[in-house]
Order: sequence, then structure tokens, then C-alpha cells
Amino acid sequence: MNKFMYIILMYDITMDKKGANVARNVFKICKKYLTHIQKSAFEGNLTELNYMKLKSELNVYIRKDTDSLIVFKGRSEKWLQKEFLGIVDDKTSNFF
Repeated sequence: MNKFMYIILMYDITMDKKGANVARNVFKICKKYLTHIQKSAFEGNLTELNYMKLKSELNVYIRKDTDSLIVFKGRSEKWLQKEFLGIVDDKTSNFF
């Protein structure tokens, strides 16, 4: 049985000559696996296999010397309490 893990992923891409292309590709890859919740933030439930695929695809584009990507992993979104300030986006409604 595949166990799921809850992922929150955020990235910062340096906007130099190659930055726009890197950001576009990173965004597309993240959107393939997770729910887009803010400009460079994603969340969702993944199996270990899909998490490994996500990391492998991202490693093609993330430049280790200029870009940053952070992943928070947990057993389930139910262990995370969310609080919104400002506009509440429907995209995260599955994760309350």
C-alpha cells in the first residue's frame, strides 16, 4: 500500500538571464504534482515514489548556486493548522 505524505513546497528563482526559463519549468513541474496555492508555493499529498519523481524533475532545473527550493513534509495535512490573513483562496479548501 502506498502511504501518502503531505508536502508544502516553496521556491525562489534568481531572475538573471536564465531565471525566467528556470521559473517557468519549475512551476510546470510543481503544478503537475501539487496544488498551486500562492506565487511560488504549492501543497498536496504525494506518495514516496511521486515525491522522488518530483525531486528528480526539479533537480534538472534548480541551479544549486543561485536558486532555492524548500520542502516541508508531514504525515498528513490534518496535523497542520492554517490561518489566513487577507484573501482566502479556494485552492487550499481541500486541505483544512
